[in-house]
Amino acid sequence: MEEMATRLREARGETPRKDICEKVGISVSALMMYENGKRTPRDSIKMRLAKCYGKSVEELFYFAS
Repeated sequence: MEEMATRLREARGETPRKDICEKVGISVSALMMYENGKRTPRDSIKMRLAKCYGKSVEELFYFAS
């Protein structure tokens, strides 16, 4: 889960969390939990985050161990 959190933080870059959350339709606290590795988003949220960041779901959430 740590790698997912790192990828999400890197994908967001300097964009304020609030801006991402408004585009994706999630709360700031939810995004913070995803970025801190405390929670994994549902598949529908994974798809919206990937689209927002211009990445594939695989790039952000799935990787070789």
